[in-house]
Amino acid sequence: MRFAAYKSPRGPGLAIALPAGEFRGIDASDAMFPGWLDELIADGVQALHAAGGRLACGRRIDPEWVEWLPPISRPGKIICVGLNYVDHSIESGFVPPTYPTLFARFSTSLIGHGAAIRRPQASIQLDYEGEMVAVIGKAGRHIAPSQALSHVAGYSIFNDASIRDFQTKAPQWTVGKNFDGTGCFGPIFVTSDELPPGGKGLRIQTRLNGEVVQNASTDDMIFDVVSLISIISEAITLELGDILVTGTPSGVGVARKPQLFMKHGDVCEVELEGVGILSNVVADDVAARQAVNQ
Repeated sequence: MRFAAYKSPRGPGLAIALPAGEFRGIDASDAMFPGWLDELIADGVQALHAAGGRLACGRRIDPEWVEWLPPISRPGKIICVGLNYVDHSIESGFVPPTYPTLFARFSTSLIGHGAAIRRPQASIQLDYEGEMVAVIGKAGRHIAPSQALSHVAGYSIFNDASIRDFQTKAPQWTVGKNFDGTGCFGPIFVTSDELPPGGKGLRIQTRLNGEVVQNASTDDMIFDVVSLISIISEAITLELGDILVTGTPSGVGVARKPQLFMKHGDVCEVELEGVGILSNVVADDVAARQAVNQ
């Protein structure tokens, strides 16, 4: 099943993507609303299937007339994995890691499909990073590799847009990875039964203004979804609705010669095989510029 959260003039709601490409949905204000994705995931696979059936009988949703929201708007934890592709580690000047490089994002940075990535007034070094997301569907700690995939509810797409000069101002990457309006997420959440186990073997591609800038397979990850869940849960309890942003392949703008940073008016697309396309335009954060100048 393929779900998407939206906001229309009637208010927010949840939709299902049907095989023919049509979206059907129910507004949150409707008595038949089945609940938000984090609630449905918490209630298990049967709840997701029941919700899918109900949504399929809902109102037709025109993609041109709604605002797509992140599938899960307020994840409890957003755990990102850096340097998880060998070529990307090398292009970034690092030895490929033997233990996952983890950092956190905050939900205040999240935006949905079609929203504007905000290039801040403080920097022009806005970079793209296309990534696969694994959504946690069952809580756990000390999760064995053999049980790891039973903790995954489904998958989605992320563009971990990064402010590179702020990322390198200190040994920790937190600030450069958490500017408002830079964490693009969605639009589709695909239940795990529709994809290969662990999201393996999927083509992931990033395009900037139609030009392919990243192109790889999720098979190329140093630490796959099974490994990440097992290793992370040695230290951290994974909870329902947490998302793992699993890393980006080579081709990022900061490593290119000349460097390639996103600018006002650019369109960045991340396509993940079997899931769909996450597309966002880039816009200068004019409101922030005006506030600073006043």
